[in-house]
Amino acid sequence: MTKLNDKYTLKNGVEIPKIGFGTWQIAPQDAQQAVNNALELGYRHIDTALVYHNEKEVGLGFKQSKLKREDVFITSKLPAETKSYKQALVDFQTTLDNLQVDYVDLYLIHAPWPWSQKGANYDRQNQEVWRAMEEIYTSGKAKAIGVSNFNVHDLQNVLAVAKIPPMVNQIRYFIGHTQQEVTTFAQEHDILIEAYSPLATGSLLTNTQLQELAAKYQVSLAQLAIQFCIQNNVLPLPKAVQRAHAQANAQLNFKISSADMQWLNDFIASED
Repeated sequence: MTKLNDKYTLKNGVEIPKIGFGTWQIAPQDAQQAVNNALELGYRHIDTALVYHNEKEVGLGFKQSKLKREDVFITSKLPAETKSYKQALVDFQTTLDNLQVDYVDLYLIHAPWPWSQKGANYDRQNQEVWRAMEEIYTSGKAKAIGVSNFNVHDLQNVLAVAKIPPMVNQIRYFIGHTQQEVTTFAQEHDILIEAYSPLATGSLLTNTQLQELAAKYQVSLAQLAIQFCIQNNVLPLPKAVQRAHAQANAQLNFKISSADMQWLNDFIASED
């Protein structure tokens, strides 16, 4: 029976809406209208990033909504390529300027390594960047801070030096790909897991077994996948360019049974 105004509480007491509206892969020319649609439909949590190249349009979509700043939870991310204290502060200011806001509600390190060097060790640099994240947080310009795409080792590396521990880890998470090791570690350390690509970038939608289970609940497969995340205490970030899809994704007036949740948690998606 999940609603758009339901919230999780982060370890610092900040409340975050349980469903976010993701803007990854939404083209700049579509982002303003998509965000405005989402806000009109009742979404109050918008997720973007500097490298999505749509922060300005996300900001305009929020401005167009006429909603109060404190009524919308806005997340953005430090580029994965930024691995120095000084550049982190510069990039954060760029994000504020793009969004035309005085603060963000959540700011994340986008990845533990530059995208072109996926898997490389940047432990020392991540600790340096975390110092900048803590400074941003203590300034009040980010109400919460966290990371994205971090595995257990990456989290441990930051926790070893953190005065303010990460509050969120945003990872690729969906039925059949729940990254159980890092999810369990994060939850044991009171770090909220956010799920980007909760529909596996659409690839789940053609799975006949999942279609049959969705039909049992008289919901769409997308709705099933989003509710699955929430019942695992994970925050999904579905994206939708079309208003009708955004509206449908928020209609979660059902509960998946314990037995079906167990089946879904054991499910092996075809791509994995």
